[in-house]
Amino acid sequence: MVETLRVASVNVNGIRAAYRKGMGEWLAARDVDVLALQEVRAQDEHLEEFLGSQGWHFVHDPCEIKGRAGVAIASRVAPVAHRVGLGAADAQDQIQSSGRWIEADFEIAGTPITVVSNYTHSGEVDTPRQDAKWAFLDAMGVRMRELADERDLVAIVGDFNVGHRELDIKNWKGNVKRAGFLPRERSYFDRFFGERDAAITGVDGTEGTGLGWADVGRRWAGEVDGPYSWWSNRGQAFDNDTGWRIDYHAVTPQLAERVTHYTIDRAASYAERWSDHAPVVVDYRIAD
Repeated sequence: MVETLRVASVNVNGIRAAYRKGMGEWLAARDVDVLALQEVRAQDEHLEEFLGSQGWHFVHDPCEIKGRAGVAIASRVAPVAHRVGLGAADAQDQIQSSGRWIEADFEIAGTPITVVSNYTHSGEVDTPRQDAKWAFLDAMGVRMRELADERDLVAIVGDFNVGHRELDIKNWKGNVKRAGFLPRERSYFDRFFGERDAAITGVDGTEGTGLGWADVGRRWAGEVDGPYSWWSNRGQAFDNDTGWRIDYHAVTPQLAERVTHYTIDRAASYAERWSDHAPVVVDYRIAD
């Protein structure tokens, strides 16, 4: 019998608001095993109300600034360990990873697997917000190499706040000078998803070393526009599918070989959305 692990990830844009708008109904119908959340913007008692009462185990890193960010991982099987934050303790102030990075280790059908919920800074060109994003992306690259060296099956999922390629943004030409599609940002992803230890020239012309991770969404969808996972609330962006693919499952090569299905749960209509992001749901074969 094949054992499948369904991992869903979504930026909920505030879990209390998301539940008021219908997140609970989506989750009840989706048969998810591990749920990674970003921009939770709540405290443990709120997660206990929404998830704990339904039998979920959860680990949570709320942002030190109340009402901002926050990441969590909920699961049907309790994690055996978890960690929060990026970088050395003395670098936390610079990296600003509070409420943005949480790792959980699981033992599923005798197989160890690690899931990370990641909420990368959105950034803003030529401001301290962008400086925080650069520091976070630097630390992410270091941690991605460490994780790949330490274990075989790892999924870093969540809101990465960068469209990697032109295929990932409907209106990419109008965004090349804006945070989220800057050439320097995209070059990090060239390295994240570049061949392990190979020399990689990024879209901005810089050179670096590939980390060898796999972008499940692009591998599954192929060379097509999108499929998008976030739409601006301005104008008719959702109705016209003028979106961005900024929510990823970035996985180790060993886990990439175990993907059996990938989908983005785009709402049927604007009125039925419960977040400005859509959940990204991936099935992984864990054991035969």
